[in-house]
Amino acid sequence: MLISLILALFTSLFELKSIPSLWVQITIVGVWLGFVLILAEGLYQVTNAASEIVRKIVHIGTGNVILLAWWLQIPAWVGIVASISAGAIALLSYILPLFPGINSVGRNSLGTFFYAMSFSVLIAWFWPLKQPYYAAIGILIMALGDGFAALVGQNFGKHSYQIWGEKKSIEGSLTMAGISYAVTLLILWSVQGNSWQIWLTAIAVAMVATILEAISKIGIDNLTVPIGSAALCFFLNQIL
Repeated sequence: MLISLILALFTSLFELKSIPSLWVQITIVGVWLGFVLILAEGLYQVTNAASEIVRKIVHIGTGNVILLAWWLQIPAWVGIVASISAGAIALLSYILPLFPGINSVGRNSLGTFFYAMSFSVLIAWFWPLKQPYYAAIGILIMALGDGFAALVGQNFGKHSYQIWGEKKSIEGSLTMAGISYAVTLLILWSVQGNSWQIWLTAIAVAMVATILEAISKIGIDNLTVPIGSAALCFFLNQIL
């Protein structure tokens, strides 16, 4: 019953009566991104919140832009240009202190740049196919799964392990797997209906996303997790 209610609400969000004009689309997305950045930078400057928490607010908040792009039916070229521009700004911010609260993480990472590039790749791939939900699956797995996995691991992780020198926690990895599974299942169910294939696909995607996140270095998971998850989901849906 609860799943049915969630799916009904989720599906209704994407039933626009008409497509807004391009400027309205850009304004809505811009307002949301501005809110996320101001909130994150404000927390960093005013409350001295930990930089990793600030990064995760941006990480999770910006990831939800893919839902706005899907809902508003934003043209692919707009999403690609915006993503590439965000990637360029991310690279510049590693040199200039544009957003110190976002990039002050105490470790070498190109995660923000990779994150922006994953948007452009997935939009370029799935928008022309008129299957934007695969892009949404990939981005939301990264935004929600990796975002909350990091917070859970850092604050509640008691059982750690290392792969290639990268320290992870079992608690964080289980969070990643659970959220990846839920994201994949809910989105596929909302657009394709219930079937055994989507349950199996969700399990496979969750496992692969968790492995990709666990073996990542220098923030490359921001590229491999969304693209790998979306690609696996897409190809499994072709053969199952």
